[in-house]
Amino acid sequence: QLELVESGGGLVQPGGSLTLSCAASGFILDYWAIGWFRQAPGKEREGVSCVSGRGGASTYADSVKGRFTISRDNAKKTVYLQMNSLRPEDTAVYYCAVDRTPSFRGCNPRLYESWGQGTQVTVSS
Repeated sequence: QLELVESGGGLVQPGGSLTLSCAASGFILDYWAIGWFRQAPGKEREGVSCVSGRGGASTYADSVKGRFTISRDNAKKTVYLQMNSLRPEDTAVYYCAVDRTPSFRGCNPRLYESWGQGTQVTVSS
């Protein structure tokens, strides 16, 4: 059974940093792309950053480029999202999910499945 569990969210002041983790179980992580997505109240879910199965390709939303970094450790079955210089507009529930295809198709949430339960990130002074 495929399962993804997010952790690492919390309350942080503007300009601060957080590292989110997405732990996978029930499948071999190497084959599929994994992405981080977020959803703020009243807004649609958006792709934040996604990485290919082997980690050779990645994409970032324009709003987080230069501030967020996605990485994956397939041996640990974990994908990370390092978030620096956080802004109030980064406040959202962050989710991870997988795209179960052999090729990297980008970061459209509609392509992804097996969503985790989410972790809340709140950026506020």
